[in-house]
Amino acid sequence: MSISDLPTLNAILNSISAVLLITGYTFIRRSRITAHRVCMVSAFVTSTFFLISYLTYHYYHGSTKFQGQGAARILYFTILVTHTILAAVIVPMILITFARALRGDFEKHRAIARWTFPMWLYVSVTGVIVYLMLYRIYAT
Repeated sequence: MSISDLPTLNAILNSISAVLLITGYTFIRRSRITAHRVCMVSAFVTSTFFLISYLTYHYYHGSTKFQGQGAARILYFTILVTHTILAAVIVPMILITFARALRGDFEKHRAIARWTFPMWLYVSVTGVIVYLMLYRIYAT
């Protein structure tokens, strides 16, 4: 695997994380606590691997210029800006959500998880969209 393969790996990791988040949410709605826990820990690990891969790629490669024009450019940067802001916000929220679950403080865990889940899912899904727009759809 080379540095140029990392954006694809990152998109795969984001996709896996999104699926795990949705599955974990489904499990907790059905009171399948152990399955929920497994999915959420797996989503956390997957997202951690994503972050390591993402930082490695950008350390060695730098940024990639978006090639799209017109409405596609506006859409891309709208998604990118919201994705980037929420990606920064979500990290401490994920850590707090996990800490509360590990302490067994499930009332406070649920209270923050109601915000953490949709934002984490949004960041995972928009990460894949950014990848597709940057490296597949509008790549030169």
